[in-house]
Amino acid sequence: MRIDPSALNLKEKVVFINRVAKVVKGGRNFRFSALVVVGDEDGHVGVGTGKSIEIPEAIRKGIEDAKKNLIEVPIIGTTVPHSIAGQFGTGRVLIMTAPEGTGIIAGGPSRAVLELAGLKDVRAKSVGSNNPRNMVNATIDGLSRLKTAEHIASLRGKTVEEILG
Repeated sequence: MRIDPSALNLKEKVVFINRVAKVVKGGRNFRFSALVVVGDEDGHVGVGTGKSIEIPEAIRKGIEDAKKNLIEVPIIGTTVPHSIAGQFGTGRVLIMTAPEGTGIIAGGPSRAVLELAGLKDVRAKSVGSNNPRNMVNATIDGLSRLKTAEHIASLRGKTVEEILG
């Protein structure tokens, strides 16, 4: 299901800016690559990358890319419905439920994604690669695979009480 970014009040956060070089005959050509996360803090979040000669242009391209890759995150109260592990490349992020009042306990890149998704109480642990791109994409992978009890019940043709016991 495609989410319309124009209908949402999106906030953006730059996670990582990297200077990249291309070696050509006349020397090195430098460009900047930006990793950007956008979200409405109400269950929608997306990640994108942009590359350009100037940093502001790279960030603008990253925001445009992130708006094209929005996902919907199921939120139960202030936390996630269940614990899950997201994976991207060698980066793994464990996203765990937390009682109300815990806040967001997560490392840098994952924290940005969880905050902009609208989660208030959640714990996250990075296992494996600490590369910002891998961590952000692993967090997005985990959040995109979350399911609520209502969704599982409808898939199985049962009631929520039958699923939860």
